[in-house]
This record gives sequence, C-alpha cells and structure tokens, in this order.
Amino acid sequence: MSYLFNTSACLFLIIFQTAVLPVLPLLDRFYDVMIPFVVYLGLFRSVRESLPFVLLLGFVMDNLSGSPVGLYLTTYFWLFIGVKGITKLLQVRERLFIIMLIVAAGVLVENLIFLGTLTILGSEQQLAGNAARTVVVQLLWALWTGPVFLIIFKNMQNKLDLGFKAIYARKGDQ
Repeated sequence: MSYLFNTSACLFLIIFQTAVLPVLPLLDRFYDVMIPFVVYLGLFRSVRESLPFVLLLGFVMDNLSGSPVGLYLTTYFWLFIGVKGITKLLQVRERLFIIMLIVAAGVLVENLIFLGTLTILGSEQQLAGNAARTVVVQLLWALWTGPVFLIIFKNMQNKLDLGFKAIYARKGDQ
C-alpha cells in the first residue's frame, strides 16, 4: 500500500508546488517541497519501493519546470543516494536535529546544482544579486518546516498501513 501513498503524496506535492505556493506572497521564496519527500523516502522506505518514485518525481518536475533536461531528476536521485548513504553511517531516523540538517543540506545541494547548471550553460543573464539571500531564506524555511513534513509523511504512511491491515484482518475473519 505504500505505492498508493507514494503516488498520492507525489501528486499532492506537485499540485502544491506548482499551483498553491506561487500565489502565496509569504511563501514566494519557499524551497522545493519535493525535497522533504525524497528525504522521507530515503530515510524510512526501501530502495525498491522508493527509487521509482524518486525518478518519476524528478522526470515530472523536469517536464513541468522548463528546466534543462534531467536537472530535477539528477538532483532528486543524488539526494536520495546521499540520504541512503548517510543512513548507512549514522542512525538518523529518530534524531530531529540531524533530520533538520539533512533537509537543509538537500535544499542547499539543490540550489548548488541549479546554480552550477546555470554557470555551465553560460546563460546570457547574470545571476540575480539576491540569489544568496534567497538560498538563506530557503535554508531557514527548510530547517523549520522540513522535519514537520517528514513527520506528516511518516504519520500518514503509518495510518494508511494500519487502515489497510484492519481491512485485511476483517476480510480474513469472514
């Protein structure tokens, strides 16, 4: 049933990122909300279960954003691999401070990949002077809201699993 949850979460986050966040003036510099979901998948789900959704999410965001081909796909893939690597070295699943840092590092890595891509492509436009300020604001948002997103994802997944277990238990009793 995690595939149902992952699909629903991906669709919700894509709609939230593309349709809701741009019209809210307070959240105009909010970070990419897919980052906490990719971190959640890396921390709490298996590779077999989560890697297809990471790749699908990257592919969809590449198509929706108009960015260079594979930019989001590359970012989400390496973020996922990095989180899986960190979990092999450290026990981070229940440590809030480390989770805050992982989400903030994900935001920083995404911004560095984006800025690096703009630099490599030699865009005619100069980078905006307030790019550093935007990155700092996004990092602060990520430190504060990243763990909240992860807790929400984890609780929703657990409730969905419990609900389906109860349904299967009722069917087994009949």
